[in-house]
Amino acid sequence: MFWPGMGDPTKRKKMLRFLAISAAIGVAVVLISTTVVSKVKEQDPLYHKCVNGLDITYHVSATLDIQVDGKKWVRPIDTSTDIPKDCKRSMVFLDDGTISGEWTKKYPFEVGQFLWMSGFPIRDMDETKSKIYANEVESSEFIHTVVQDGVHYKAEFVTKNAGAPTFTPPKN
Repeated sequence: MFWPGMGDPTKRKKMLRFLAISAAIGVAVVLISTTVVSKVKEQDPLYHKCVNGLDITYHVSATLDIQVDGKKWVRPIDTSTDIPKDCKRSMVFLDDGTISGEWTKKYPFEVGQFLWMSGFPIRDMDETKSKIYANEVESSEFIHTVVQDGVHYKAEFVTKNAGAPTFTPPKN
């Protein structure tokens, strides 16, 4: 089979040189982007599995109660299963509703980050009807509310199909 650019020896050299340069550029871009992304993730507490050995200077702790359609939500995911036992997490959401975050410098932990970490199904919720309260005052930032030390947060979510009639087949 005749490949374009491979018939004439001078064109063949140019084509192979072009392919080699393209491959080298592609490999360089992948290596540089991987290095940059890993450096960015290294400085973000959301990507750190363990904070052991880091110089922790910032701590924040609060409480978070979550209700879905008026009922207390129970976390279905145990976030400690994929982490070694001697590992201390940068973000913790305990079963009693306590949320805490710590990092090497001041970091704006958000309520939504704790929801994400716990496996909360935010996409199943109607965000126009859902609300988050900080010390009984509604937050205008919704899930982007920054967690402050000692504050009690209450999240009231409404599912997208709440109140909709459900189809049940007739009983004979």
